[in-house]
Amino acid sequence: MSFIESLTLILALTYSVSLLYWSGKKWGAAASGVLVSAAVISSLYWPLIASLAIAAVIIGLVSKFQPQVAQGDMRSNNLREGVQHLLALSMLLVGVQFAVNSALLKAGITPWLMRPDVGDAFLPIAGGIEIKAIISLGIWDQTHPAAAVMLTVVLLTGLICKRAFCGWACPLGLAGEYLYKLRKRFVKREYLPPAWLDWPLRMVKYLLLLALLYIIVGMPAQGIPDYLSGNYHKIADLKMALFFITPGLVTFLCFSFILSLALWRRQGFCRYICPYGALLGLVSFLSPFKIRRNTQHCLIDSKGMNCDKCSRACPANISVHSQINIRSDECQACMRCVSACPTKEALQFSTRNGIKLSARGLTIALMALLFLVPLIAYLCGFWVSQTPTETRMYLIQHLNSIGH
Repeated sequence: MSFIESLTLILALTYSVSLLYWSGKKWGAAASGVLVSAAVISSLYWPLIASLAIAAVIIGLVSKFQPQVAQGDMRSNNLREGVQHLLALSMLLVGVQFAVNSALLKAGITPWLMRPDVGDAFLPIAGGIEIKAIISLGIWDQTHPAAAVMLTVVLLTGLICKRAFCGWACPLGLAGEYLYKLRKRFVKREYLPPAWLDWPLRMVKYLLLLALLYIIVGMPAQGIPDYLSGNYHKIADLKMALFFITPGLVTFLCFSFILSLALWRRQGFCRYICPYGALLGLVSFLSPFKIRRNTQHCLIDSKGMNCDKCSRACPANISVHSQINIRSDECQACMRCVSACPTKEALQFSTRNGIKLSARGLTIALMALLFLVPLIAYLCGFWVSQTPTETRMYLIQHLNSIGH
């Protein structure tokens, strides 16, 4: 595990422990802190140990000079944006590390900077095939094991936290927000499609998801071992990077369309194109947590007032004020509706039995899933790629000639 991966992982888990502590759950914080520390120390791997020390120092300094950040007492919108930006920054650093590692391999130089395995999160098809291999054949891929781990993690976030991964963690969603705000500075008018057209457009991402699932499900189980041991799979991450760095005409036109979509409509890419969003949208129906409106506290029902602040705050244009339980596949659990509500108890992210998750609680749950599961996978030996550096160095020299 590279130092950047280790630092991001331990910093996130340390922050989650601090949130537990400041929320009054001191026993839970102590147990979690001991568990994470024991796992790190037992690994005897210096980047993780160094990262734990650095993370503890950072959290300590933040607790002293910015206590509202350490305690999670910020407004949910600020907390969400902070999580998004920090995760985006860590992915940017991972991208730089991956680029340096690849450039050294291309130059025939043994890399002095490790390849970040978390980059395998951008290989969802490989991850799906690996999960199929585990289920159907009992085979654990040793080339890109992090791909299966991260796909599993994303599915778990949807199962437990609805589409909070989209609203709190996805760097593409954050980039789309900035593109939309940039467009609004010059063209303030909204150009939303009519309702009869919006629904078919939303189905496009499900068609793309269906195409990806067809590739995974359609691969015969007996052919999976040959694929996993093949040269294409060994450099699938480099192929993916090359696809984005040197786009052809068709790819460039697709990127231009996606860019225009993000500029045109808020969360346009998430709403119409993203197959990951479609997958999480389907899984989120199984999540026990949903935005629920309490009619006893809502101003509409309790006082007969005409209030729709929650609906106006929703970036997905969900009519929150007219529903009791928000079951929409477009809900990203972003908490904007909860923040906008003038009555504290009217909107809650909760289960049917009344178990509530605040913005702080959602942050803890999301951090635990995104970082504790990969840490466990790493300690169990299902994270670091076992492909020799010499093999990657040879294959990158012949990258353009390697196909499926």
